[in-house]
Amino acid sequence: MTAVESRNRSPVAVSITGLRKTFGDKTVLDDIDLTIRRGEFVVLLGPSGTGKTTLLRLLTGLELPDAGQVLVPAARTTVYQEPRLIPSKRVLPNVIVGQRRSRETREAGLRALAEVQLDGKARQWPATLSGGEAQRAALARALVREPELLLLDEPFAALDALTRLQMQDLVGDLVARHRPAVLMVTHDVDEAVRLADRVLVLDRGRFAVDTEIELPHPRDRTDPAALRYQAAFLAQLGVGRTTENPRSTP
Repeated sequence: MTAVESRNRSPVAVSITGLRKTFGDKTVLDDIDLTIRRGEFVVLLGPSGTGKTTLLRLLTGLELPDAGQVLVPAARTTVYQEPRLIPSKRVLPNVIVGQRRSRETREAGLRALAEVQLDGKARQWPATLSGGEAQRAALARALVREPELLLLDEPFAALDALTRLQMQDLVGDLVARHRPAVLMVTHDVDEAVRLADRVLVLDRGRFAVDTEIELPHPRDRTDPAALRYQAAFLAQLGVGRTTENPRSTP
């Protein structure tokens, strides 16, 4: 059984049908349909202002659709570009914030910190963490809630290039282990090809592209097949020129 066939047998976590969202006289999302299954990593690309963040806000419940239906699991959480840690709380209390206070919750928080390689940082203050460490703490806070749906809103955009690659590897490993449905917004095409099972390109309120990335993990950024996917998505975004099918073989 291929990886795609395995994902297609997983339960549906997100079901969107006929979604429409307008702001004033501007239609941001127009008759959108989308299904994401448990364990599926979907990346959303598109120019600024095309509705990517609006779609995430609809999935979190911060926005309501003007038409259509959005079905999402109750167990869902979001990691943003900024870690959004509470400065007055140490790292572990930040990870388990809002959870019922108990020994089990504390142990779950420590396990989540260990998973993101912060097991020695539980008693530190957020201000003492590097940018990458703070973002890992935000990931631990998401993991401890055992989400069925993980929403990632440009979570690595503020990190330096090396830390960004390390965080991509970490997120890929964590998602493979916990198998939530994932929808990540990014402007980085290389990042999309490196992590995604599917890439969507949003253009003028609709999905102009919905492509399976048929490459095994972990992925080599210099693999000719990966580079063809990148070129095809960049062309769709108006960068460079290509007419090549990204699934074609060398």
